[in-house]
Amino acid sequence: MTEISLEDLVALAAGKGASDIHLIYGLPPKCRVNGELTDLAPGILGDDACRSLAGQAAGGRLEELDHIGEIDLARTISGARCRINLFHQQGHLSMALRILSDHIPDLEELGVPPAVLEFPGYRKGIILVTGETGSGKSTTLAAILDRINHTRRGHIITMEDPVEYIYKPDKCIVNQREIGTDTRDYASAMRAVLREDPDIILIGEMRDPETMLTAMTAAETGHLVFATLHTSSAVDSVDRIVSSFDANRRDQIRMELSMTLRAVLSQQLLPRADRKGRALACECMISTAAIRNLIREGKTPQMSSIMLANASEGSITMDNCLARLVREGTVTRETALEAANDQEFLKKRLSTYG
Repeated sequence: MTEISLEDLVALAAGKGASDIHLIYGLPPKCRVNGELTDLAPGILGDDACRSLAGQAAGGRLEELDHIGEIDLARTISGARCRINLFHQQGHLSMALRILSDHIPDLEELGVPPAVLEFPGYRKGIILVTGETGSGKSTTLAAILDRINHTRRGHIITMEDPVEYIYKPDKCIVNQREIGTDTRDYASAMRAVLREDPDIILIGEMRDPETMLTAMTAAETGHLVFATLHTSSAVDSVDRIVSSFDANRRDQIRMELSMTLRAVLSQQLLPRADRKGRALACECMISTAAIRNLIREGKTPQMSSIMLANASEGSITMDNCLARLVREGTVTRETALEAANDQEFLKKRLSTYG
């Protein structure tokens, strides 16, 4: 293909309102608009073009990419903040870029449940934001932390892989540490964080038992901890944490988690019925006395029933959220059913709307 710069491709994609760019050997440049892949520019990417584009993205880290096979980084390209993954596939260089918003949105803009608007006021405990890749977790967390930054005094430390949104310190001191650049890994960063006098801690992803345990210790000692998991519901999130530990430690972990977990927000981004962008669907579990008791006793399957009963406390199940989105005409019935945790339950709910 005619040589084109990474700056030009990002500018083209941003102009189309794309969320992602895919640059893959043997294919034309692609981008994702409203959840669907489409061609971004004409021509087929060959090895020389892929290597040139990778060099523009990686800068001095191209040799590292050749050595280890893939790297994650974040850069500002053509005025847009981008999260980049460079990788090898079938002997060829390829990359995926996520175009981040050029500003941190207000919480109210995102369409989160009302209970989430209270999260910036929490003083201690763990708040989990979960969902698959591309579900908007980073944006929600950025909006929460930005609200804290502008409304209260404290020290925010983030550990991210890579750093995505850049915060401009206001009332808070903000330190953003990038995994692989500023610190070796999440476990190393978490071992150090409690010696750095934080008030609010963001863990980009809880990947190992050591990080999970340190997060619970931080919450127990009066810190507010935000973290992400690649899970689809509050029940799955609790089970994922507990199952990460050896069987002989799980009772202790259930007890510690029951005392420190404040809320779980699980997210999906779904195509809107009018095809104009995507809509946020959320499950929100607020940790009440009944929820804490179920966590301690290992009765997580019963948590959904308690969430239904605790709607007045701010909890909402994913399926009830999907039912509301269908009722409002935001997403189609078919989209909601594909995204449901319990399709039969959702079908019954939707049948009442005619």
